[in-house]
Parts: sequence; C-alpha cells; structure tokens
Amino acid sequence: MSVRTILVGATAVALSAALAAPALAVAAPAGTGRHEATRQALRAAVAAGAPGATVTVRDAHGSWSATAGVGDLRTGAPRSPLDRYRVGSITKTFVATVLLQLEAEGRLSLDDTVDRWLPGVVRGHGHDGRRITVRRLLNHTSGIYNYTSDETFVRDHFTKDGFFEHRYDTLRPEDLVRVAMSHKPDFAPGTSWNYSNTNYVLAGMVIRRVTGHSYAQEIRRRVIEPLHLTATSLPGTRATMPRPSSRAYSKLAPAATTGPTYDVTGLNPSLASSAGEMISDSADLDRFYSALLRGRLLPVRQLKEMKTTVPVAGVPNVGYGLGLMAQTLSCGVRVWGHDGGIHGSVSSAATTADGRHSLALNLNGDWAGGGQPVLEAEFCGKRAQERPTGSRRPASPLPS
Repeated sequence: MSVRTILVGATAVALSAALAAPALAVAAPAGTGRHEATRQALRAAVAAGAPGATVTVRDAHGSWSATAGVGDLRTGAPRSPLDRYRVGSITKTFVATVLLQLEAEGRLSLDDTVDRWLPGVVRGHGHDGRRITVRRLLNHTSGIYNYTSDETFVRDHFTKDGFFEHRYDTLRPEDLVRVAMSHKPDFAPGTSWNYSNTNYVLAGMVIRRVTGHSYAQEIRRRVIEPLHLTATSLPGTRATMPRPSSRAYSKLAPAATTGPTYDVTGLNPSLASSAGEMISDSADLDRFYSALLRGRLLPVRQLKEMKTTVPVAGVPNVGYGLGLMAQTLSCGVRVWGHDGGIHGSVSSAATTADGRHSLALNLNGDWAGGGQPVLEAEFCGKRAQERPTGSRRPASPLPS
C-alpha cells in the first residue's frame, strides 16, 4: 500500500485462495518475464538507500520472487525470498480479523463501547471510553492519542541513546495506553481520522477480555494455524529473530536519511504490542491477504464491514476500513492491504479485491522510503528508474 502507517512516530519510518501448505517461490531469470518492472522497482528501492529488499508475488501464474541488495552489511550476504521480518502495523489486519470473527459469533458488537469491555481504561485528559466504540478503534476515528507520538516515548525508544538503553525493556499494553492517556485526544470520537497505534493496543486488550485468551493466542488459533502460515509468529517479548532472516538497520534519528547506520535487529517487540509485534514472510502475507479478500476468514457481512472505508483527510485515493486499507493506483487498479514499519523494517502487502493477485515486500532499512513504487510496478506495470544512493523516493501519501 502507499499509505504511511508508522509505528515509530518521529523517526519518519514508512510503515503498508490460501493454500494448505506454503508455496515455493520461484524467481524468473533476470531481465525477463512479466514482473520485470517490479524487479526494477525493487532495485530502485535499494539504489535509494535501503540495504536490501525482498518481494513475493502470487497471481494466476503462480508465485514469483525477487531480491535486491544485502541482508547483512557486515558479511555482504544477500537477502532471501524466504526471509522472515518484522511486519509492524500489518499486525493490525490480523487483530481486526479476530475481532470481526468474534462479532460474527455474536460475542461482541462493533458498536459496543470500549468501556463495556475495558471499564475505566480509556480515561484522562478528555479521553472517555464510554463515547468510543470498537469500530472507531479499528478505523482510527476514535480520536485517542497515538502513544508513539509521545516525545518521551520517542526519545526512549527511537533515538540512538534511548534505543540502546531500552531495546530489551518489556512494556505492558496498560503501560502503552497510560502514555496515551497523559495527552488530550486528537479530536472528539467520530469527527475526524488520525492513525493511532493506541487504538490497536486497546483492540488487543478487548480480545483478551472477550475470549479470556491473549490476542496472540487467538490469532494463532483462528488465522495462523488454519492458513498454515508457517513463517508467521507473535514473538511477545522475544527479542531474537527466527531463521532465515536478514539483519535490520536504522539511522535512529528523526527523519534522517544519512549518517551512521545501526543494526537494530534485536529488540523486545512489546513496545508495539497488538499494534505491530508480528513476524512473517512475504509468501505468508500473500496467502493471508488473498484468503481474507476471498472470504475464507470472514463471513460476507463482516468482510463488507472490514472493507467499509472512511476517508483520510488530504490523501486522495486512499480509504481506511477496519484494519484494512484501500488504495486506487495510478492505473485505476484498486488494491487492499496494509503497510508496516518498525525499527529497521518497512513492509507492504496488497492484493486485488478478488484476492487473485497479491504482493508482499520488505526493506531492511527504515530510512529509504516505502513500497509504493513496487506496487505501482506490479499492478500497473510502471517501471521504476533507479535512483542514486541517498536520494529520496516520493513520500507515502499518509502523514506521519
């Protein structure tokens, strides 16, 4: 997707029918095939400064993968189509799917107030969970302050000194919500739109209250296991990455595209919680979004609810549903998916409305832009021009 759904606030990091077993991704020979524009766009992402990139596409012709650049700046090892990576805010689509399944089962309503399930949790400085519905959490119209925009939180977790001091800290969902409640709401519920990671931390807490199980347990039982997403996991507080994976790199400075590069691979993802802790690979993300759009995970009514979008002010051709974003590309093709960003990792996943053409990609550097040119190349056939190292690609349409 072309939207910027950042997890890390002031760092300006860009956040974006399933088979019973993983499909093997086979890359076409260099310089040939219908995906050549996509290959060129991937190379351009690396030329723009990302250490490396990996993409997998699934369509009527099967599965195709390509990589560019390196997965380890120290050894020069290349990226792999099989790389597992932190997907950041792509986690939100999984969380929303579980809540919509619970609605289909009659265990909650999207129009329930947050206070019904989490009494007294959303209070302070004008926040009031009695006036905010579960639906408004999922489509970011709640007005709840985004905890990752808090200046102290940014300093402690997204700048160089703060990151290396706090990278292994464990943060509870309640801790993250408390940060948000120390600020005023962005707006009255339902009167505007603003991306807030706090919404999805609360959504994960609602899942626990309704089911008695963590959101991670419910995602595994309801989505990961049925779709056989063997590379997808919710690490909780585990700081290490499963293999195979590449290293992840960041400048650890707000909006920086130059300067020192730091290895940020190891971190405790509890700072992201149900707003962005997941790990996956491109093949699994293709399988998940394809299954979702084909109706394998939700009844017709709930999928329609998920695809009912609200406008994003000032951003044409983009709408936000319930953990799912829609974008009309330059050629008129409409795709559905999400972006994700977390330290050293920028990802995008998108699929056509019929779920028959899907793409998922990852960059292992968080300063060189997002995956929009790759989406345009794959779904519209637009060939990207390679850019000199250090140049910036067009900004993602959503504000950070």
